[in-house]
Amino acid sequence: MLKRITDKTISGKIAKDVFEAMWNGEGSSDEVIEKKGLKQITDDSAIEAMIDEVIANNPNQLEQYRAGKEQLLGFFVGQVMKASQGKANPAQVNQLLRTKLAG
Repeated sequence: MLKRITDKTISGKIAKDVFEAMWNGEGSSDEVIEKKGLKQITDDSAIEAMIDEVIANNPNQLEQYRAGKEQLLGFFVGQVMKASQGKANPAQVNQLLRTKLAG
């Protein structure tokens, strides 16, 4: 399981679910990840598509963010993570969101 966190197959948050399933005898980490579809999304284009959709669905928050209310970054990160069902790589989401929101 630690190897899958290191190679970014899963996030630390997803690892908790994997560990619980392993503890309950559902198989090895790789088996649990595969069976439950828990592989982390690290494809920039897939994450960007989610970001674009979140931005398009929240024009008021976008306007407020660009007007200086930078704490809304957390709102956008949360919405993207929700759209990805927690599977998007959080570091990539933050990096890509900052770029998109600035543009």
